[in-house]
Amino acid sequence: MNNTTKKTTYILAGWLIDGSGGRIRKKSLLKLVDGQIIEISNYGNEPVEISDLSHCTILPPLIDSHVHLFMSGTLNKIHRKNQLVANFDDIKNVISRHMNNHLAYGILAVRDAGDAAGHALRYKNQCLDGDIIPVILKAAGKAWHRKGRYGKLIGRSPSENETLASAIANDHSPVDHIKIVNSGLNSLTQYGKETPPQFERKEMKDAVCHAEKAGLKVMVHTNGKIPVNISIHSGCHSIEHGFFMGRENLIHLAEKNIFWVPTAITMKAYTEYSGKKYSKKETGVPEKNLIHQLKQMAMAKKYGVRIALGTDSGSIGVHHGKAVIGEIKLLMEAGYSTAEAVMCATYNGSKLLDIDTMGLIAEGRQATFIAVKGNPSEFPDNLNHIESIYINGRPLDG
Repeated sequence: MNNTTKKTTYILAGWLIDGSGGRIRKKSLLKLVDGQIIEISNYGNEPVEISDLSHCTILPPLIDSHVHLFMSGTLNKIHRKNQLVANFDDIKNVISRHMNNHLAYGILAVRDAGDAAGHALRYKNQCLDGDIIPVILKAAGKAWHRKGRYGKLIGRSPSENETLASAIANDHSPVDHIKIVNSGLNSLTQYGKETPPQFERKEMKDAVCHAEKAGLKVMVHTNGKIPVNISIHSGCHSIEHGFFMGRENLIHLAEKNIFWVPTAITMKAYTEYSGKKYSKKETGVPEKNLIHQLKQMAMAKKYGVRIALGTDSGSIGVHHGKAVIGEIKLLMEAGYSTAEAVMCATYNGSKLLDIDTMGLIAEGRQATFIAVKGNPSEFPDNLNHIESIYINGRPLDG
């Protein structure tokens, strides 16, 4: 006979945003047994000993689905240049700092979108200790781009005798996903300028096929109607950025159930800093880019596109951890409710990254969540005031 006594605990949430996009619940009592949520009920002054978080909003841990851990959001050009060429011994402490920055804002999973030296992937395999920094890291290693096109800062290109597909098949790095670059950057001086695709549909489709055979999803950096359309019809799993992709591509995303990671905060950052601290040539265009992206995000909501929050942190003015507040605000500006924005930042990210240990607060799931001071009307600014982070029913500071 097993005489092991299971531990039962109770947590009182002032407000509960469960990650599903549904209604926000007030005064909810979570019953936990050995760290698993057994029941969620309305609080009615039950005579039980509870952990009182009635002054807090509880929600699933946040997930940032697009980061570059080897870079910081600094505007200092010398610092940025040094980070681009730093060796692993120098950059690993920078990555650790960025991981801790994410943790400080309640982010417990990040998806790294690549760096030319593969530092983030190496950090994950050699340095990351989940007991010290309990943030899940999914890393692409080195991204793939066409030789002579944008992407050198975050990856490599196939050799002369390789196709994109064969290059992916021949690479045996222990990556979590594949990153492909299939357009250029957004112009910060010419509004709406689109660049041609780096790879055509058959090349992309073959590449995705090889990735899927290896059990890997494909994230694609792509902007503009044609590059995005090629990427969608290649069967990729997420469109990254997607500026100026247009209505038809948004409809295709919904039909094919492909995730979109808009990274609108990048243009917000350029809007705030251009013409002031970085480059006067960029004045005006980033703001127009941002406005257009917000319109696309509103259309995405209308058509049922699954958005996963990603910040592109490490870009100029986009700081690891803190940037999630700005990206959530932009989702809400585009018409998403608080609960819907949280779903983009939690559940949708968990599905994209294939993480089943977080994403929802529900009966039968582990009690992994964050508690932020204040009520939902103060969200997302109250992410600056994390009260506690619970993993499997236990507070990190407990």
